[in-house]
Amino acid sequence: MSSSNDIILSIAVPAPLRQLFDYLPPEGVDPDTLQPGMRIQVQFGPRKMLGIIEAIKDQSDCPPDKLRHAIGILEPEPLLPVSIMKLCRWTAGYYHYSLGETLSLALPQALRQGKPASAGSITLWKSECDLDESLRKQLKSAKRQLQALELIQTSSQGMSEVELKEAGISKVILTNLAKKHLISRHELEIHDEPFDSITPLLKETPFTLNPEQQFALEGILETPSFHPVLLEGVTGSGKTEVYLQAITATLQAGKQALVLVPEIGLTPQTIERFRKRFRVPVVCIHSGLGDGERLQSWLAASRASAGILIATRSGVFTPMPRLGLIIIDEEHDGSYKQQDTLRYNARDLAIYRAKMADCPVVLGSATPSLESLQNARTGRYSHIQMKSRAGGAKAPTVELLDIRQQVLTDGFAQPILERIQRTLHQGHQVMVFLNRRGYAPSLICHDCGDIIDCPHCDAHMTLHRQPPHMHCHHCDYQTAVPWSCPTCQSKKLQPAGQGTERSEQVLSQLFPDYPVLRVDRDSTRRKDALPALLDQINEGKPCILLGTQMLAKGHHFPGVTLVAIINADGGLFSSDFRGLEKTGQLIMQVAGRSGRGQMPGHVIIQTHNPQHPALQMLSMNDYTRFANSLFTERQHLHLPPCGYLAVFRTESAYTQDGQALLQQLRHLVLEHFGGAASLTPLGPLPAIMEKRQGRFRQQLLLQSGERAPLHRALKYLVDYLDRLKLPKHLRWTLDVDPQEMT
Repeated sequence: MSSSNDIILSIAVPAPLRQLFDYLPPEGVDPDTLQPGMRIQVQFGPRKMLGIIEAIKDQSDCPPDKLRHAIGILEPEPLLPVSIMKLCRWTAGYYHYSLGETLSLALPQALRQGKPASAGSITLWKSECDLDESLRKQLKSAKRQLQALELIQTSSQGMSEVELKEAGISKVILTNLAKKHLISRHELEIHDEPFDSITPLLKETPFTLNPEQQFALEGILETPSFHPVLLEGVTGSGKTEVYLQAITATLQAGKQALVLVPEIGLTPQTIERFRKRFRVPVVCIHSGLGDGERLQSWLAASRASAGILIATRSGVFTPMPRLGLIIIDEEHDGSYKQQDTLRYNARDLAIYRAKMADCPVVLGSATPSLESLQNARTGRYSHIQMKSRAGGAKAPTVELLDIRQQVLTDGFAQPILERIQRTLHQGHQVMVFLNRRGYAPSLICHDCGDIIDCPHCDAHMTLHRQPPHMHCHHCDYQTAVPWSCPTCQSKKLQPAGQGTERSEQVLSQLFPDYPVLRVDRDSTRRKDALPALLDQINEGKPCILLGTQMLAKGHHFPGVTLVAIINADGGLFSSDFRGLEKTGQLIMQVAGRSGRGQMPGHVIIQTHNPQHPALQMLSMNDYTRFANSLFTERQHLHLPPCGYLAVFRTESAYTQDGQALLQQLRHLVLEHFGGAASLTPLGPLPAIMEKRQGRFRQQLLLQSGERAPLHRALKYLVDYLDRLKLPKHLRWTLDVDPQEMT
């Protein structure tokens, strides 16, 4: 048995300092029981903090009399296994971030707060009656109660409150059913039974795959070892069914599957489809769940009692001891990139994690990112294409509608309104896509031309009508709608531009016989709002679906035969070099919502630029040609994926402070790395939106043709910045492989 003074604990604490701290083991604890990955409480300056044991060693650079004893460990086993510790070390190194904060972010919020890693109990709801015709009639006017009862009756053991919540069933609905004695509540102690003890694995028979799907499945399962597969399948080609059957094979081999999805909006329908297919526990982690619910999912995955984890980007850090497959759905989506604190890209971490676990990783998309296409071109990824829609559905036809010199009715061209009327009259559904929420993008004075601006940002305030207020979507500042112009006091203030609220009002007036269902961040704030809207859409009755990019991703609406894209021009001339790529992906994704059922689909794109080369290629459903044109442009400019990029950003109360700091960094790059011809500093320059939240933002770009020189320079600059004593009002951040330049 070792003496507590024979070993030193190297501990990572959740602080922005890029270093580890040495402590002696807690008094009274057998040092031989301590392992890396354990949570441990320490005195850190005046505060008690929860750290992670990063390493155990026998020497310290700190004098022995200066070493403190740690206070105590929180559990006898490591919560973070060796694989996740290694992933976090790589992440902290690549993004030049504090290891302590990286390890902390790998834990659920409840564990960061020091709560026990206890499985505890779950609430189950069981049916107390048969769902016959008389009961269906009784609940006809309470559709959500009927849906809840139908769901609960699908499982003889009952359904957990978390599962029902994920399906859009609120606690109020369950309580009302319980009051009618139709269901009952039970508390069930959680036992960590391995997922593969449940047989049979499947609840329902898989669909028969078409030749393209079968080829894709065989490519994924070709070997159980690490190989990245870019699965490029047009919208509606049946990628999800390929995922499901690949996961089935993984589960049959006794392995777990991790499925990453870009946004919380996609998780309810994905989870529902997976739970209909599999008997093994399917758990999920996303921001819509409470801390306790996320902890239970994390524990179930980390103890291998769950066979499948469906998660948004933070799920990439979840321990899965028997990981056998990773799927990254909509791999091109910008939501995989964290935009604050640790600015990691979950897609890239998932590939590194699959390499560590020596398992296949699938990157699925109808519109792959240029980075993934480049990796496929160079042979680093297998590239499998699915060019036809499943079930015999045809690709939609795309029409560019030139609206130059046309009279618009509140932003809508007459041919679009006529086509919407005809489609609704035929009993089909229409999707109207407008990627701008609110009533109007701005409020303008008719007399002097001034626009109501945010006092804290270089941005116009957006006018909302429900409830009436002005809202800055950049800093969240809100204020009442002004009665007069702040500049000239004129009362002639009028909306300028078009948002989803205003379009909803216009479409409701033009088509009073059909419901207009608005799907954006404002209309789906309530927890059960999005599932309720999706249920109404899936009834298949004629209606108009109006929304932002929330409608564009992953949804299957077989009743939609017409898609109208109202403002396609906004992203064609973006100041962000990725702007055109994102616009093209969004247009293709939105267009793909049309004609997914038996009826053919049609897409109309309103534009002032019908001759724009990008729109011409997209109108031919030719994403490959569109991507190739972007590759040529990026090669000339040495921009990703034909180069590497990192951005230092500053925020300060005074413009000159941020400029001066970035100017220092520029001089250091030229002085110490000037010989590296492939490393070029650009700036400092004001950010595209210079003033935000009352602070002035500057940025310095470092561009390189090679990754290694760039990271050597970044390490040198970060070490330099860590030694500086900066004023409190001046902050800096580093973004490696930025996805947004705005």
